Amino acid sequence: MAAGPGGLAGATRLERAFREEWGAVVATLARRPGDLQAAEDAAADAFAAASVAWARDGVPPNPGAWLTVTAWRKAVDAYRVSGSRSTSVDPLILGEVAAGRAPAPDLAEADMTETLGDDRLGLIFACCHPALAEEVRVALALRFVTGLTTREIAAAFVVPEPTLAQRLVRAKRKIRESGIRFTLPSDQKRLAERLRSVLAVVYLVFNEGFASGGESLIRADLCDEAIWLGRLLHRLLPGDAETAGLLALMLLHHARAAARLDSAGRPVLLAGQDRTRWDQSRIAEGTRVLDEALALRSPGPYQLQAAIAALHSHAASFEETDWPQIALLYGALGRLAPSPVVEVNRSVAVGMADGGLAGLAVLSPVLASGALDSYGPLHAAHGFLLEKAGQPEQAGAAWARAAEMSGNPAVRDELLRRHGDTL
Repeated sequence: MAAGPGGLAGATRLERAFREEWGAVVATLARRPGDLQAAEDAAADAFAAASVAWARDGVPPNPGAWLTVTAWRKAVDAYRVSGSRSTSVDPLILGEVAAGRAPAPDLAEADMTETLGDDRLGLIFACCHPALAEEVRVALALRFVTGLTTREIAAAFVVPEPTLAQRLVRAKRKIRESGIRFTLPSDQKRLAERLRSVLAVVYLVFNEGFASGGESLIRADLCDEAIWLGRLLHRLLPGDAETAGLLALMLLHHARAAARLDSAGRPVLLAGQDRTRWDQSRIAEGTRVLDEALALRSPGPYQLQAAIAALHSHAASFEETDWPQIALLYGALGRLAPSPVVEVNRSVAVGMADGGLAGLAVLSPVLASGALDSYGPLHAAHGFLLEKAGQPEQAGAAWARAAEMSGNPAVRDELLRRHGDTL
């Protein structure tokens, strides 16, 4: 059968549009009906309509606008059929239903980027509302802001897919029944109270881009999405040091993305990365934003992590990195935000600054506690420090344990290679 005008290109563009536009469409629809389930249903209907129309007629010049307008009409149609008169629904929709019309949202195309930015922020603040359980906030943001599937989120959280699906259903019901609005808090105090949770969710979205499971080692679309949200938050709150610190941290980390994989798609550790492939424009921007944050003299965990990333980014080589300063920064981070993961990272920095035995002394309490026994990077750090301490046999066992704990095939293969090198 011959393909239509859109053909396979239309299908490819639809997949790309889903990745790029899902969150924006859901955000705009959620703001209007005030119902996340209705917004999701309308967005899904719009993408289904696109799969037919784009294959037949070709991809429109502005896929996002087409999807938003279509989803809006689907939402109005749904309310017309159901006869909904819920007080949580935007009166504009009810008015359009009564008038028998299904217009597009009041978006001029030239203003669409700015409006969708506000909508997306409104959606993420709704997902991070204090009425919602903390463990479900990240799942909501990953599903509705970034468009990850329920299966992908369940894999990231290491929970059964039906369990995760039920959590999302309950959270959507809670949003609807509590009347949570999909807008930014107008009161600065309430906005500041919710900001900590929002920043944590944005950073977790960014970290999900450096996938710990599945076939893909780096999901640049998630990293870019998180950075985009970080820019919006920084523009909204230019005087908040930690918001700036988070943006700087993400920019500095993502600047190294191109060098994290070799030509065969295998992971390349920091020590072996080609630093000429690092994105200098991102490093420059991240450093500038970090300097602005530090000038506010309100230190926080994101700023400290960004300062560590900046020292890596400006070092001429792995060996010439200012490891003593990085070890000190990890120590300050551990005092400000205690975590066994921070201690794992500090042990490597101490090992580079003062030798493998010194690093092992930092790592030993974490190993003994068993708190991170299933955390692959703990065992990778252990293997690295044992190598530096001249204990290759024990290092090999640690590398093998790290490989066993890794859910990513490419990372697992690299760890097994390191294990083989120590035999």
